[in-house]
Amino acid sequence: MKKITALLICMFICVYVTAQQYEDRKVPGNVVAYSPASSGKYIGSPSLAILPNGDYVASHDLFGPESNEHVRATSKIYTSKNKGKSWDEIAEIDGAFWSKLFVRQGKLWFIGTDRHHGNTLVRLSEDGGKSWTSPTNGSNGLILAGEYHCAPMPIIEHDGRIWRAMESAMGPIKKWGKRYGAFMLSAPIDADLLNANSWTSSNILYYDSTYLDGNFGGWLEGNAVVDKNGQMWDMLRVDDRSTLEEKAARVKISDDGKTATFDPLTGFIAFPGGSKKFTIRYDETTGLYWTIANVIPEEIKLANEGKNPAGIRNTQALFSSPDLTTWDQRKVLLQHPDVVKHGFQYVDWVFNGKDILFLSRTAYEDGMGGAHNNHDANFLTFHRIKKFRNLL
Repeated sequence: MKKITALLICMFICVYVTAQQYEDRKVPGNVVAYSPASSGKYIGSPSLAILPNGDYVASHDLFGPESNEHVRATSKIYTSKNKGKSWDEIAEIDGAFWSKLFVRQGKLWFIGTDRHHGNTLVRLSEDGGKSWTSPTNGSNGLILAGEYHCAPMPIIEHDGRIWRAMESAMGPIKKWGKRYGAFMLSAPIDADLLNANSWTSSNILYYDSTYLDGNFGGWLEGNAVVDKNGQMWDMLRVDDRSTLEEKAARVKISDDGKTATFDPLTGFIAFPGGSKKFTIRYDETTGLYWTIANVIPEEIKLANEGKNPAGIRNTQALFSSPDLTTWDQRKVLLQHPDVVKHGFQYVDWVFNGKDILFLSRTAYEDGMGGAHNNHDANFLTFHRIKKFRNLL
């Protein structure tokens, strides 16, 4: 009996050490959170914010067969007080999915849905993410009731309002992609963001089977972004499985936030990594727009001809653009030769002085069989691009 006990203890220690070695030495970046494939709960929706006191706050949700994503999803909140070197879990939120952390009015907010295709909610934390308000009605955070879709996309300020792209999931064709309609939410900067009456929704532009010569599979995960003429756009990920040449869509939003329009002849543009989630932000210092996107290198295209480009997630790269149309690759940030069980995806990022900070939903080896697949990530990892402007 003693020999069996000793053997079990030894096996536990060996497995623990192996996992720690992967976590500390081989998984790129600093590990914020980990959920093994065996749990049936996968890490999704990375979100990152910097508090007024300089602390970092991160979040993710859990999806997968053992999660409660379709009923009332779970999100977790973490903080780092040492510039991302280590992270501590500080909260678990019941009923938060696909949500984005952001700081406005000197406070921390969290906006998303309550489940997979759920109500649109916003929460407020006044203690750095440790405790949160509970949305139950239109006066305390329930913004839209129904079936909605989103991701941790930018919340930006423009012309006295804050803006956040969303999608309705209530289209007539109840299939992924085809059920989604693009629209924009906005609210006055100084408004009570917990009050549904503070928010304006544009009209919704649903799936159109005639787009892209019949190859349009849907659009989702839009970016609120303003061009240099002051025009607000919703720039969306595009599903087109007929080619590995990826693209994005540009939906025009009126100044009052009430009207969304799209021209299918000019609205689709070539965009590196456009079939996966990407985040665009503008840097006043360089006068450039920047994005981190799941690009498909030429050698990977040759080896994966005929595959869905949205399923190739093994390379993340940094790009810049002067005009939101022409994009130049500046640096490959994360890459692994395997496209089946390795992925770096759903990156959320922020400017931080001379650096860019970003979080990745990372599928990687962990010493216990690795991720379920490249999509079903087992890690949330934190990264820093030092002096990114020097890459120009």
